[in-house]
Amino acid sequence: MTAATSALEGTTSVYGTTGSKNASKELNDRFLKLLVAQMNNQDPLNPLDNAQVTSQMAQINTVTGINNLSETVASLVAQFAQLQSLQAAQLTGRSVMVAGDGLALGTDGDAQAGFELQAPADSVNVEVRDANGLLVREIALGGAQEGIQRFAWDGTTNSGARAAAGRYTFTVKATASGREVDATALTVRQVEGVRQNAGTVSLILAGLGPVAYGDIKQIL
Repeated sequence: MTAATSALEGTTSVYGTTGSKNASKELNDRFLKLLVAQMNNQDPLNPLDNAQVTSQMAQINTVTGINNLSETVASLVAQFAQLQSLQAAQLTGRSVMVAGDGLALGTDGDAQAGFELQAPADSVNVEVRDANGLLVREIALGGAQEGIQRFAWDGTTNSGARAAAGRYTFTVKATASGREVDATALTVRQVEGVRQNAGTVSLILAGLGPVAYGDIKQIL
């Protein structure tokens, strides 16, 4: 192993592959000085051949390229986080769907919610329950396609009376040809704010708290 190659490996272990521009420049300068010194002090009877010099130059170019690539990736990640924050900020006041079984019923109007099917279903039924777990309403939605679907509960109970305003929960049961289809309940919440921490963006949802931006299933 030549002196320049040994120095290159030692320097690489110190700076790693995420060094700054200064570290990369210092690495290049150090390598070139050692290579020139090695050539000046080489054995006249056993000089460096072209293959050795080419191999050493290729190694320094590889390390420099990795450092530059790491800096580029870090810059892209930072820019993506900023763009994501700007997009998320525009959702303040909007309603979104995320995984959850909560259903909010007001004094009038419908309660909105949804579900996600892993496969098409020929029968989808929703069961709405109150805070005590008692069945309030059964809703037959018929067939549905794979993916995200929305539904509305008009607030009436199985007896036809109007349910009291408040928080309810719901479950989704879907079948296809008599076999159960995986269904995930999706709750509708309003976006109250945006939080950015360590490069990640979260949305603050009413009654639910922070939820990762990537966990939003649908924007309403």
